[in-house]
Amino acid sequence: MSLTMKILLGMFLGLVTGVTFNLNGIDGAFSSFFVDEFFHVVGKVFLALLKLLVVPLVFVSLVCGTAALDDVRKLGRVGGKSFGLYILTTAIAISLALLMALIIQPGVGFNLMSETSFQMKEAPTLAQTFINIFPSNPIKAMVEGNMLQIIVFSILFGLALTLVGEKGKPVLQLFQSANEVIMKMVLIIMELAPYGVFCLIAQVFAKQGLDAIAPLSKYFFVVTLVLLMHITLVYPLILKFLCGLNPLVFFRNFRNVILFAFSTASSNATLPVNLETCEHKLGVKNSIASFTLPLGATINMDGTAIMQGVATVFIAQAYGVGLDAVDFLMVVLTAVLASIGTAGVPGVGLIMLALVLNQVGLPVEGIGLIIGVDRLLDMMRTAVNVTGDATISCVVAKSEKQFSKEIFDAK
Repeated sequence: MSLTMKILLGMFLGLVTGVTFNLNGIDGAFSSFFVDEFFHVVGKVFLALLKLLVVPLVFVSLVCGTAALDDVRKLGRVGGKSFGLYILTTAIAISLALLMALIIQPGVGFNLMSETSFQMKEAPTLAQTFINIFPSNPIKAMVEGNMLQIIVFSILFGLALTLVGEKGKPVLQLFQSANEVIMKMVLIIMELAPYGVFCLIAQVFAKQGLDAIAPLSKYFFVVTLVLLMHITLVYPLILKFLCGLNPLVFFRNFRNVILFAFSTASSNATLPVNLETCEHKLGVKNSIASFTLPLGATINMDGTAIMQGVATVFIAQAYGVGLDAVDFLMVVLTAVLASIGTAGVPGVGLIMLALVLNQVGLPVEGIGLIIGVDRLLDMMRTAVNVTGDATISCVVAKSEKQFSKEIFDAK
């Protein structure tokens, strides 16, 4: 059985097991042991193993990728293309979300409950988000997993390694060897994926159940619809018209990463698998993939932007607050900029949603309305996020002639 089939089987069995526990109650000793202990421990260990690789992988692969570009102008060109395309797809995502939410109107007639509340961390300002990109202590950035700061330091280190010339080659060879070791660790952990996925899915549905969707079915439907539209229409059109690639082949080669992202609900945790797949199945050269994918996992949050767009309209309609054209423009701009500061970890999109709501004067307490179904939607939007990262990586690699069509077409 292929790894994809094993992961799908794990997801299906996890769903059935979780719903069964939910229907029978999870208060008993037997149910509590499996849901709160066994599923929780195995799922968390699997996530920890994936996250274990993220910081060393980003640092090592970015240093190798930056040094491999061996031209400052080329680095600027690749960075400019990547950043521009990521911002473009995020803007398309939230615009599509606002449009569909206005057409379907998920919040009209919604009965608010007086006890609705949401305890949130304070969202950073846009100015502070920009300042936080630059590290004052790279070791601290690595300890805290601050991806934007790690990316900046890695690029500077790789750039210096290139400019040093011959003296830097032994150090570069060390990083290249370390990169191979880390990628082998990724392959080892991928073999554990079906069991980790089973436990993660089982625990989510054991605690949430399918009943959590019912009160917010219209909101859930709109977000899911826009996510599906973005992943099945926007990305295939980009692949077809910007780099002439067959979208069906892309999704065939990329399906494992989508399943990983769905089960972990974390772009960062999926990054090692995404990088390995882009290089060895999609044909993106390491010099591009090692730069575009860590950057995308940090700033490209199309799925999160879609949730923020639909949620803003939903909360406005639920509270009976009218939004004008200027408000919608502000939502688009704020969500696009906020996505740059959104960490690729589960649930952080809700904190950034608070920033968007504040910009247009909507009550932040409205987030309490949607928090019940956010975990399930978080899984879907993460799958969209990582697909966007790989799509843009293919476009940039093709434009830089750092793309292998033979690997992409190989079965």
